[in-house]
Amino acid sequence: MKDKKFLFEEDKVWHALAVMALPAIASQLIALVYNIADTWFVGRTNDPYMVAACSLVLPVYMITIVISNIFGTGGGTLIARLIGCGQEEEASRVSASCIRMSLCWAGVFSLLCLITMKPLLIFLGASENVLGYAVQYMIFVVIIGGIPMILTSTLSSMLRSIGLSSKASFGLGMGGILNIALDPLFMFVILPDGKQVMGAALATMLSNMAVLLYFIFVYKKASRETVLRAYFNGEKPSKKSMSAIFGVGIPAATGIFLFDLCNIVINRLAASYGDKQLAAIGIVLKVERLPLNIGVGICMGMVPLLAYSYSAKNIKRMDSIFLFGRAVGVLIGLICVALYYVFAPVVMQSFIADADTVLYGTQFLRARCFATPLMFLCFSMVHFTQAIGRGKESFWLAVIRQIVFNIPLLFLLSSLLGMTGVVWTQAIADLFTAIVSYIIYARIRKQEGWR
Repeated sequence: MKDKKFLFEEDKVWHALAVMALPAIASQLIALVYNIADTWFVGRTNDPYMVAACSLVLPVYMITIVISNIFGTGGGTLIARLIGCGQEEEASRVSASCIRMSLCWAGVFSLLCLITMKPLLIFLGASENVLGYAVQYMIFVVIIGGIPMILTSTLSSMLRSIGLSSKASFGLGMGGILNIALDPLFMFVILPDGKQVMGAALATMLSNMAVLLYFIFVYKKASRETVLRAYFNGEKPSKKSMSAIFGVGIPAATGIFLFDLCNIVINRLAASYGDKQLAAIGIVLKVERLPLNIGVGICMGMVPLLAYSYSAKNIKRMDSIFLFGRAVGVLIGLICVALYYVFAPVVMQSFIADADTVLYGTQFLRARCFATPLMFLCFSMVHFTQAIGRGKESFWLAVIRQIVFNIPLLFLLSSLLGMTGVVWTQAIADLFTAIVSYIIYARIRKQEGWR
């Protein structure tokens, strides 16, 4: 672990962040590719109802990320802080506890989805044309595939917390490649015509299961050489540690949940205008995740470095990491704004040939792309507060972004401007949120006594 200690304490900021962030970015991009792959391959059918079905299930699928964030982010940031202040035994107990809890919660979530599946999909906006396809997708991706998804996400966060970002990223990347390979096999070769959505769902489920097997192997090996554990060896984590896990994990999960809730609102509003509008916004919501996932990868790379530096009281290094990462993220966001605006029609045509869906999607993408750099400013601030154990501030940033600004503006602008208002909401809401986040950031620095 000496090389990891050098990385956290002495390595040049740009290099340390590159070592941690580049594998995370790569895994996020590959994860995005296999998230988009289903929509892309389903789009080859030129059936907007099938595309709409995949879009409808996405918010439910995202709940798996919500659950894994409680234990992955909550436990992972705590492990990094515990290592930074020399409490390695407690870090081991925390890691084992997080794995156990994520497994239990994953099982409960899958059971609830099975019980409420059809009413839930109808609530989300599934029409008669879409419902059957949405059921196929949800059974394999969420109900069966949700458990391996939650566990792999939690395990990857544990590995990243101790500096094994490349191993975590390789596993997620492997899943992406498998899914891309299996999608056409199940959709167009093994299953009959009309079952393309089921084929895409099976490909995703099997890919997640394969990734889980990889992570179990890597985690077991890491447990012999690092603080990570998969079982309790004596005492359980202290009450203080358990409080810290949930104190950061629940706000982190709340942020994802509210983001997911916002997408549900967008889908329901879009569905009220028509299935083709729903299909178009579904494609746009996935395509815009390219810069978003890059930004999340940068943040994932920053968090262990920030958490370690904070616990080691090396505030100067912590500031340098945060400022550098934020600058890189904003630059990437600005580049994506230009590219999306110019190439929006090409992007949409690559997913589906239906002329109306392409037209709607081009308009939607050109509006929503302006939120990209502002989104990163919001996300980076949330990850900063999580890294230093400020769960309360992380929670309020999520609430302010979605409950105070985004969702109310969605309903207001939809009633005033229709779908045009819906797609412009994100940029307006994130501008307000970014301003508030800097006010909170300044307050934290004042409370901590940082200059």
